[in-house]
Amino acid sequence: MVRRRSLLGSVVLAALLVVTAGTVGLASNPNTSASAAQAAPAAQAAPAAQVGTLAATAGCGRAPGLNSGTHTIQSNGKSRSYILRVPANYNQNNPYRLIFGFHWRGGTAVDVDTGQTVLRDVWSYYGLRQLANNSAIFVAPQGLNNGWANSGGEDVTFVDDILRQIEANLCVDTSLRFALGFSFGGGMSYALACARPDVFRAVAVYAGGQISGCSGGAGRVAYLGAHGVSDNVLGIAGGRSLRDRFVTNNGCTRQNAPEPAVNSRTHITTNYSGCATGYPVRWIAFDGGHDASPADGANRDAPPDVKGRTTYLPAETWNFFTQFGGGTTPPPNPTTPPPNPTTPPPGGTSACRVAVTVNAWNNGLTEDITVTNTGSSAINGWSLVFTLPGGQTITGGWNASYSPTSGQVTARNVSYNGSIAPGASVGIGFQATHTGNSGRPSSFSLNGSTCTIA
Repeated sequence: MVRRRSLLGSVVLAALLVVTAGTVGLASNPNTSASAAQAAPAAQAAPAAQVGTLAATAGCGRAPGLNSGTHTIQSNGKSRSYILRVPANYNQNNPYRLIFGFHWRGGTAVDVDTGQTVLRDVWSYYGLRQLANNSAIFVAPQGLNNGWANSGGEDVTFVDDILRQIEANLCVDTSLRFALGFSFGGGMSYALACARPDVFRAVAVYAGGQISGCSGGAGRVAYLGAHGVSDNVLGIAGGRSLRDRFVTNNGCTRQNAPEPAVNSRTHITTNYSGCATGYPVRWIAFDGGHDASPADGANRDAPPDVKGRTTYLPAETWNFFTQFGGGTTPPPNPTTPPPNPTTPPPGGTSACRVAVTVNAWNNGLTEDITVTNTGSSAINGWSLVFTLPGGQTITGGWNASYSPTSGQVTARNVSYNGSIAPGASVGIGFQATHTGNSGRPSSFSLNGSTCTIA
């Protein structure tokens, strides 16, 4: 099945990938190099719990032994580190999905954890942490020399060691472990798919290449690949090769997946047919280069903060990962409104407060909206109504559905943010064009109740 959206072997590198203007490029660095040699099997065995039926880890049923923050661990005789993010409402009796986010060449675990190279917080863990909404545990390992050469399989062993430490101290669903990354981080995610197919349920490889090795490589893993047709760092031909290994492994029907034309400013998503049950392959080809946050239309070349809000990759990846059960899955079509709200705010003009930030340029703008429930009762399902200034037209949005796109607009919750507890907030926003008036709406109402504006 192919969906088109028009709006919203091995390579040896001696390079440093740096993030500038929301896109990752190459800069020569004589002090670093990347090895494309095949990684040897890891010296230590993989964790005992493997993909399949849910198995409760030793950390289930007791107080958490690890907290959010940076942790150090000994692996292969070296001191290594990773950043851990535990859900704010962590429940020791709930097995959580576990998601590893690997940084690119020259990037850091902090970059992945904060999302600071594209859009702080919104792009944390490639945009998945926001979508998870406290339904998953996230890990950002730090690579040696800011890369993932995986010499002798040492980075795979590092992941094994992290898994053992986390699962001994936190409650994890061992059938729902995932890995994703961009560029060198994509190569590392691919290496895990090769070496640990019985440990990881699915991987997402953004603009990757076989640069961290592929020990084994014969097992089945659900696989998502995304690549720009004009990538001049790790060419799309290499991305196709990585994909095709798992097209074969997963028993999918081989095909020449369609790809968008250069300068079409679109992307094409192909879901391969015939794959073994539970082992899908999804391929996303986009008009663009070596980019971790691609966007369509005019946003293809937009500033980083715009691309961080409008890129389709987080939703595509979260949808792919969450098809395997548990947690909360955003709807596949963000333009389809959910059912009407069932619980209005608890009345009065002070039951809600809205804060608005507008970032405008030329004939475009983004608008961030924070809605706070100032009442004493929880809101379960909401609609926010406001009127756009004349000449403004919404071209895309996040964390809500918007209809219509001009005039009086209704923003409705999506499946993962419909509840707002007393005192809690939800952040939504949109991108729009304008003809000169980039002002914000003058009033907002939530489920029919007028909100104060901060």
